[in-house]
Amino acid sequence: MRTSKNRNLVTAAVLAAVLAAGAGAATAAGSIAFETPQVAFEQGLGAYKAGYYEIARPALEFAADQGEGDQRFLAEFYLARLLADNTGNQTNHERAYELYQKIANENADTDPDDVRRAPYVARTLTALADYVRRGLPAAGLKADPERATEYLEFAATFFNDRDAQFELAKVYLGSGDGGGDVRRGTHNLSILVQQGHAGAQAFLADLHWRGKFVNKDEHRALALATMAMENAPASERIWIEDTYQSIYCGASPNTRQTVGGTVAEWRRMFRAPAARPDRRMALGGAELAPIRRCANGEPVDTTRFGPGKADDSPVVPLGGAGPAVPQGASTLRDVNRRQ
Repeated sequence: MRTSKNRNLVTAAVLAAVLAAGAGAATAAGSIAFETPQVAFEQGLGAYKAGYYEIARPALEFAADQGEGDQRFLAEFYLARLLADNTGNQTNHERAYELYQKIANENADTDPDDVRRAPYVARTLTALADYVRRGLPAAGLKADPERATEYLEFAATFFNDRDAQFELAKVYLGSGDGGGDVRRGTHNLSILVQQGHAGAQAFLADLHWRGKFVNKDEHRALALATMAMENAPASERIWIEDTYQSIYCGASPNTRQTVGGTVAEWRRMFRAPAARPDRRMALGGAELAPIRRCANGEPVDTTRFGPGKADDSPVVPLGGAGPAVPQGASTLRDVNRRQ
């Protein structure tokens, strides 16, 4: 296992590489003076994807403050993601929410066919929905589930964003309180499962395992959980592994032995986009992952699925539902005015 000393050495090496690539000399105050906003953005994004947030943050802040146009837009987006990440060491939800709201306000008229901005605006709306649904007292934000759902509907329908569609499916299921639209929620989950969405696969696997909203089906649950592990992005890896471990450990020996055939058939039918090497795991993260075990001590091999695909760049929508406008709001500006 890598020690904290080795981790510090790696961090120092990455920082040295960043500086050597053109970041320039440190200022008297100890901050890095970047040559240009473009240099700052490229280095900040590289450090972010490598998982070195303490290096990425000042670079992205510089690019967000000094950059223009798409460069500034992207710097603000990735800075917001960095600050919203609870697994990092730079978490600041108030600032993340502020940035996400700024992006949504300034890009309310984005064309869904604008491949430069539309996918990022969709991710922004999904992130905003999470904050608005739960509320953020430190930022003076009260919980507003109705507005949160409107954000998700815009992202899901107008921008055809799969992550928003997944979150919206969970809203339709009513969080298990019987207040949602179960048929619509499970239908949307099934579509996302066929499209290779790992979160939907894991979520539906858990529903089949527990027999909630759908028939209890141990074989289907383990097959779905296995598919989810194969498609899992790095940012969703932990909870998907939790789901897989729970189902795998509870499954019968016969189910474990026979599920491979189902997975192989589904893999041919519902092929997900090819997983890219996860650059955030490439600097030693994989060997730091704990060994998972069942309650009886049996090891659960999650390493055979790989470290998880990189997902730091939104996937550009490939057609679909089209720019359908949610009921109750004619434009994104109408939703934003309600804040």
